[in-house]
Amino acid sequence: MSTTSHLRKNHKKITLQKLAITSVIIGFLCAFLAVSLKHLTEHYEYILLHKATANRFLFLIFPIFGLSVIYFLRYYLFKKKENKGIKEIFESTGSRTKKLPVYKIPSHFFNGLLTVVFGGSTGIEVSTVVASAAIGSVAQQKENVFKRHKTELICAGIAAGITALFSSPIAGILFAFEVISKKVNRTFAVTTGLAVAIAYAFILILDEKPLFEVHITAWHLHAFPYFLLLGLLAGVNSVYLTRSVIYIKNRFAKIGNHSTKIIIGSIIISASLLVFPQLYGEGYHAMKILFVNSGSAVVTTSFLFTMIGILFLKPIITSITLASGGDGGVFAPSMFIGAFLGLLMATVLNTFFDAGVIPLNFMIIGMAAMLSASIHAPFTALFLICGLINDYTLFFPILIVCLVSKTTAKFIYPYTVYSYQPKPVN
Repeated sequence: MSTTSHLRKNHKKITLQKLAITSVIIGFLCAFLAVSLKHLTEHYEYILLHKATANRFLFLIFPIFGLSVIYFLRYYLFKKKENKGIKEIFESTGSRTKKLPVYKIPSHFFNGLLTVVFGGSTGIEVSTVVASAAIGSVAQQKENVFKRHKTELICAGIAAGITALFSSPIAGILFAFEVISKKVNRTFAVTTGLAVAIAYAFILILDEKPLFEVHITAWHLHAFPYFLLLGLLAGVNSVYLTRSVIYIKNRFAKIGNHSTKIIIGSIIISASLLVFPQLYGEGYHAMKILFVNSGSAVVTTSFLFTMIGILFLKPIITSITLASGGDGGVFAPSMFIGAFLGLLMATVLNTFFDAGVIPLNFMIIGMAAMLSASIHAPFTALFLICGLINDYTLFFPILIVCLVSKTTAKFIYPYTVYSYQPKPVN
């Protein structure tokens, strides 16, 4: 072996070792960030929601307060720059010069937390993803030998964050691949694999419980055609969500005064919360109640008004939350819509067609189908939802329905909120 070949081999070996050590650190930091944000959000959202439920006047106060504090932090602490969500990651991985600066870590952490706990109708998932990606990006900037591996280290951070948030290492890896990287090489496998392993070990040590504690008994073959119909409906609803976010963001972008954005957004959010408190924050509190009571749901005027109203308003309120300065994305809203859509469909089938389907199954499958269609990532949605409930009984129907919903959504509208690029103005 020549001296040059030997040096190259040693250089690659040393680089891989450094990447491995860095990935371990990234995995720990991202897991710590994700778990901290999750527990802080759950704790304060629970407190503030209950206070607002007891004193409904607070539904008028919380949204404008939360959005105002976010604007204050952005203006005085975070370089007066708005958070763009996952598009920031695409801009970074698609450019040699653009980076995710270190301030993006606290920016997304605190803005995501404040958005949700004060009633903004979105979730912390995208805030976690971008903050975790920023950790990977900052690590990449520390070593010259990592210049070629920016995407891999960003993906390592994202995968670790998703793993810790949803207790699903496979979902973390698949999201990094399906949505961000779209390619796998040896460096991706090493960095992402190590980061995810550390993140998963971290949540095992902490004994993190599944977000939703449900018990799936079985699913029946006679329900399969209804599952496919649910996939089609989820695909259509996901397009409604995507188009709502794009349209409302574009409309709000034309408002020059940020105070006006906050006031308009807060008024609409507050009015919606007064009618449908289920729209508060991530909505996981409402979903947990639905899981418990799904078997006893019956079609009444009140039931239909609530379900249809929520399915219609959730995409609009999510879009307004984001357009008026809130931080977050479509992860939690997609799962929320999917759960309500699944329950509505199952209840109607049982009431009017004597279908004998299990509403809980439709809620779980609806969550996965909506998420798959909204982010065009069926395998991520499959393992993420199974990880959320820590049950793989519905693995096969979820897989098929996720593929159906994604195909339907992509056929109707080829973009997600992440991939859409506005046409340049001539």
